[in-house]
Amino acid sequence: MNNKLVLGQIGVGYWGPNIIRNLHSNKRCTIKTVVDLDEKKLAKTKLRYNYLNVSKNINKILKDDEISAVMIVTPVKTHYDLAMRALEAGKHIFVEKPMAKSVAEVDNIIHLAKKNGLIAMVGHTFLYNPAIRLIKKLINSNEFGDLKYIICERTNLGKARTDVDALWNLAPHDVSIVQYFLNDIEPKSIRKNGMNFLLKGIDDVSFMNIEYENGIHAFIHVSWLDPIKARKIKIIGSKQMIVFDDTKKEKIKIANKSIKVVKANSSNISFDYIDEKFISKPFVLKEPLSIQVDHFIDCIVNGESCLTDAEHAKKVIKILSVKN
Repeated sequence: MNNKLVLGQIGVGYWGPNIIRNLHSNKRCTIKTVVDLDEKKLAKTKLRYNYLNVSKNINKILKDDEISAVMIVTPVKTHYDLAMRALEAGKHIFVEKPMAKSVAEVDNIIHLAKKNGLIAMVGHTFLYNPAIRLIKKLINSNEFGDLKYIICERTNLGKARTDVDALWNLAPHDVSIVQYFLNDIEPKSIRKNGMNFLLKGIDDVSFMNIEYENGIHAFIHVSWLDPIKARKIKIIGSKQMIVFDDTKKEKIKIANKSIKVVKANSSNISFDYIDEKFISKPFVLKEPLSIQVDHFIDCIVNGESCLTDAEHAKKVIKILSVKN
């Protein structure tokens, strides 16, 4: 195998083919075996990548000593069991978001990964997006000022799910982004409001307000029941404001915009406004999945600190799991 890292993948459903494509194109690794319960999906995968071994039996991966790491790209309810079985088999793991369904499950993953000296990484793909990484640099710059609040909007008409609600399906992206911007600090309070209009017991619309000790607020709106596809984040600082719109060609726009209170006397208060035009902030485009795969390999081969490790996954799940 030319000293490349050898991987296996469990799951070739909605997102799985994108992972396979990036593993296939990465010169530092090779994907040997793919497992799924759907024979038609396996046949389609084999037709496209004829060198792959395909099987419905997970042991074709777990019992193969040549395979060092496993990509788990399956329904959320299976993540924990598959992650633990792979770690028990001595395999590094990459698990699609969310890593598990509870903090307790992630704690078990963390414990077993540490015990066996293995990497446990979650697929919070947006943290590998060059645009999100540039925004973090902008937030940390002196020009931006103090961060006030963040608004995240992730909506569309579908794709509705039955295994998880809209919050657990969509909000892990935005919660992980907010935590990344804020260096994974602990929230002070979390308020959630979910509504189900399609299926009883499965919220298709959710609103979340996260407050932090430093006074920063994050507002997250996710929905499968919306007329407009939105993938937007607004970041408000004391000196500048940033808008990230992943649906636009010009994804990052930044402007010097602010309001200051001017108190003339005790009975007369006025405001000063700075309202410059937004300008586009260019960056080098690269597929986040490609960066994510490279980082997973670096963590395993070079001992690089994992950006989206199980500890980060735990903080995201802790936020999602809060009961009002």
